[in-house]
Amino acid sequence: MIFDWIAAARPKTLGAAIAPVVVGSVLGWKIGGQWSGWLLFCTLGSTIALQVATNWFNDALDFKKGADTQARIGPRRVTASGAISGGRVMGAAWFMLVVAALLSIPLIQARGMAIVAIGIPSLYFCYGYTGGPMPLAYRGLGELFVILFFGFVAVLGSAFVQSGEWLEGGLVAGFQIGCLSTVLIAINNLRDQAEDRTTGKRTLAVRFGVTFARLEITFLILAAHAAGVYWWQHDFPSAFTTPLAVVPVGLFLILRIWTHAPGPSYNRLLALSGMQLLLFAGLFCWGVSRVSFNTGEGLVESERRSGQGASAVPISSAILAQRSNAAMAFVLTQPGGPVSKVPNSCVERLGAMSP
Repeated sequence: MIFDWIAAARPKTLGAAIAPVVVGSVLGWKIGGQWSGWLLFCTLGSTIALQVATNWFNDALDFKKGADTQARIGPRRVTASGAISGGRVMGAAWFMLVVAALLSIPLIQARGMAIVAIGIPSLYFCYGYTGGPMPLAYRGLGELFVILFFGFVAVLGSAFVQSGEWLEGGLVAGFQIGCLSTVLIAINNLRDQAEDRTTGKRTLAVRFGVTFARLEITFLILAAHAAGVYWWQHDFPSAFTTPLAVVPVGLFLILRIWTHAPGPSYNRLLALSGMQLLLFAGLFCWGVSRVSFNTGEGLVESERRSGQGASAVPISSAILAQRSNAAMAFVLTQPGGPVSKVPNSCVERLGAMSP
């Protein structure tokens, strides 16, 4: 029974919940200058709970709507197979929404009503992706949902939770992670397009055809890497170059979808696209964390607002200034040194300049 629940949670897709939170949190630490392991735990737990709830709602409601048939070529669905009743799966999904809401309480306490503004739509669309009066998955809006909520919202929100600031870089990273997260659902919809066409599920692959779906996947993979030029231009070059190690995986995915007809082999491509997302996120975080204090000032400074006095100084500049002034004061006060005769008033004035 436990394995059926795990299968229904679709662990291969959980990277779409983990990657944006980790990326956003690292940006909040590196650019915003703040870090909280407790807030990271709550953010990650809440996002995973939302993803699992979405998958369980999808499992139960797709069966109820008749979208999961005997012609299915994807992994087994527990409701359609009779392993778990639809009512129990729905109940578990609602429970996971409660878990996500409870884990959001510390985030609201730390960052205020902005978290509520993010959280309420997220809670609704976990159900509204497959259920409700206008289910997104049945209207060709699934890709838009993923890139918005598992890209922009998750990355920007996670960075805000850590730093208390809305970071410009979070938009770019959100687009990159959102694109690679959307690859998962695009491959899934391309694989299932024949079945979806017969059951009235109007995904983009059904609406516009197989060639469009292949072009969509190709664009999403290439755009995620192309957007990394932003980091090169803003003194975070390793955040652009390090994730390029994942390019061969993306090119392999592109080659396979163009040379193989949609079918059971796409199940392996779906797993590979999940690995691509996690590898990209991990390498991106490593690239961002490698930036030393004497680089990356341009991006940090652009994230600050002018007119804030000393707080508007980039973090890296403040640290460098403090260390250099302290070192100069030490040299000046050494007896017998080349500048030992400098008046004490100058030394005192120099010390007062340290931030």
